[in-house]
Parts: sequence; structure tokens; C-alpha cells
Amino acid sequence: MPAATGDRSAYFPSIEKKHGGPISLWIDRVKGLGSAKYEEQIAFLRENHGFSQAHANALVMHVRGSTSSKKFDTLDAYYATLEPAARSTVQAIVAAISEKYPKFEWVIAWNQPMLRSGKTYLFGLSAAKKHILLLPMGPALETLKDRLAKYETNKKTVKVPLDWKVDAALLRAMVKVRLDEVG
Repeated sequence: MPAATGDRSAYFPSIEKKHGGPISLWIDRVKGLGSAKYEEQIAFLRENHGFSQAHANALVMHVRGSTSSKKFDTLDAYYATLEPAARSTVQAIVAAISEKYPKFEWVIAWNQPMLRSGKTYLFGLSAAKKHILLLPMGPALETLKDRLAKYETNKKTVKVPLDWKVDAALLRAMVKVRLDEVG
């Protein structure tokens, strides 16, 4: 597995080993697709050459000029990209959870803030242009469905407005459900 630096070229040795030929061959093949969309480039590698999603994504994104998948190193770097209302709400969410669970660590994973205990992820969130998505891990959505009825939920997320009046008790309950699950 590539280093946590997000360097896409860290995948290149394993791509060469698994699929043969120098990486320049694979770069040329992707470039040979011309103006194909991202999805088409990924499908070409996966369907025609047996690439995994991770290998295909690393190669395609490298060819498209993105050398790193890592955008943020710290919460502050993440906060700096947010509009004021979203920043305030995200910071309040982090603070509400951290107040109850100070021993757990906030990290950036998948380019979003994630609460972690050791190697176990407990909770995550991300801010979009018009809302914030809460990502409670484990069975929290099912366990807390009555308390979440007033929110829009998807398979794994809860959508709240950018200026959400933070419900600290609900957030802490989401984390508690995950803690109970992982023991």
C-alpha cells in the first residue's frame, strides 16, 4: 500500500509489477484515450487490463496532472477552505464531540475530518457548498433513526444545513453507538 503522503506515484511500482511494462506504457495508454472522461479512463483500465480502482485512479489522476491525493494535512488547513458559516458549524461539531471524547484524535482522512480511536474510525464529516454531511460510523443511522427523522439521511450520511444549530447530544450519541459497536 502506498505511503500516507498521498503521492500517486507511490502506486507505480505495484502497477508495473502486477500489470507488466514500465509505467510510461500505462501513462501512454491513458493519454491515448484523448479527451475521454475520467469514468471512461477508469473503465478502460479496469475492464480491459484488470486494474483495481485504486491503481486506475492513481494512474488516471496522475495523467490528468494531480500528483497527490492529499489536500489537507490538518484540521486548520481544512477549515481554511470553508466559507464562514460552514467553518463555524464544522468547528462547533468538532468541539462538541471533542468535549465529550477528548482522548480521541481528529485526523484528515479521505480529505475530510475524521474522528479516530487508534486505527478505528468513529465519525466523520464534510462540508459541501450548501450543506454539511455527517458520517456516523457503524449502526448509528439505524439506532438513532427516530432522532434523525427531521434530517435528510442517505445510506451512510446525515445532511445538515451550513448554519446548523449544533445538536451536541445527537453528535455524541452517534459516536457512542460506534463505540458500543467496536467495544
